[in-house]
Amino acid sequence: MAATRALFEMRGVTKLYRMGEVTVEALRGVDLELARGELVVLLGPSGSGKSTLLNILGGLDTPTAGTVRFEDHDLTAAGEAALTRYRREHVGFVFQFYNLIPSLTARENVALVTEIASQPMRPEEALAMVGLAPRMDHFPAQLSGGEQQRVAIARAISKNPQVLLCDEPTGALDIHTGILVLEALERVNRELGTCTALVTHNAAIATMADRVIHIADGRIAAQHVNETKARPEDLSW
Repeated sequence: MAATRALFEMRGVTKLYRMGEVTVEALRGVDLELARGELVVLLGPSGSGKSTLLNILGGLDTPTAGTVRFEDHDLTAAGEAALTRYRREHVGFVFQFYNLIPSLTARENVALVTEIASQPMRPEEALAMVGLAPRMDHFPAQLSGGEQQRVAIARAISKNPQVLLCDEPTGALDIHTGILVLEALERVNRELGTCTALVTHNAAIATMADRVIHIADGRIAAQHVNETKARPEDLSW
């Protein structure tokens, strides 16, 4: 890991979900640091806790125990208004499903975010960064699945977030379109220096990361640094 001050610090993070008389321990004492500009893959099977970990990093959920710090801010002590401000100002989200508004063009879907951001990039600039400049005036129904996911990425990065959190962004895509989406994420990380955390169960994708964190049974089972990173176009799965 880079020898710079961590952007995120998690210490002893536990997350319990209670469903009737049953308690599910989704995270079990996780310690984690993420550096500025780092591209990290959180790798693990379904149910391992990786999406719960991502949601806590993004302020969408809070831990049952432990602390989460972003820069100088203690997210575990933050109220709902502060977490909303944190998500709006600092975090971009990309999910497996695109959540685009069907009646708006690609440009207009991205513009919805830039209208509420403090220092946004132009929608046209964000769409060009993910290779969709020629398609920005098309509606979602006129775009392929991979193109819709790249619109979702453009929407996430258009507010110039410090953090980009991606939950199975290629999960609904075939290999070819998935690689195009990963190329867009890799370019954003490289050119904008956005700290990017990508959740997946696909081990092939992990080879493109700076660091791979293996999650199992709610714990960090192992982690390693990729000395030689693969390019997205070289992946196969």
